[in-house]
Amino acid sequence: MIKHKFKVFLEKCGIIHQPAHDNIVDYHRSRGVIIGKNVDIIDSYLDGCHGALITIGDNVTITGARILTHDASTKKFLGYSKIGLVTIGNNVFIGNGAIILPSTSIGDNVIIGAGTVVANDIPSNSVVAGNPAKILCTTSEYLKRNKERMASKDTYVSNQLFCERSKNDWSTLKKMLREHKYGFDL
Repeated sequence: MIKHKFKVFLEKCGIIHQPAHDNIVDYHRSRGVIIGKNVDIIDSYLDGCHGALITIGDNVTITGARILTHDASTKKFLGYSKIGLVTIGNNVFIGNGAIILPSTSIGDNVIIGAGTVVANDIPSNSVVAGNPAKILCTTSEYLKRNKERMASKDTYVSNQLFCERSKNDWSTLKKMLREHKYGFDL
């Protein structure tokens, strides 16, 4: 029930657009993708040709990413496309513009930064970014650093949902972010 309300909220805010099917997760499941519980797939592409090669764990958010299980670079030359499994563990965040290539495995408790290209396995408890993906730190270090940052006087923490802001609220937020080094939002 809460997940449905959150999805309706994201649709009303214009963050996600309802696909032709009622539920994007169910749509991908119907194409063979194995998907765990509490998974959000927002404006992302999951390889439809070989969806059954993708496994996604529980508590995963995929935002504006591409997950590929095939590589057709060999098709014209050899008559075959390369294919590979993609496995995504539990408690994973995949940022906007990330590309997950075939034959990769992403462990549990992983954060993948925006624009990252994952061409090799990512171990559990890692924060990765870049092209190719490079480990920046552990997930616990990253979360600790940001929790400390939230408590800093150089940080502005907003407790207002972005889609509920008026023009004046946005002006205030911009002003606060100019005055503070960092900001956090709901």
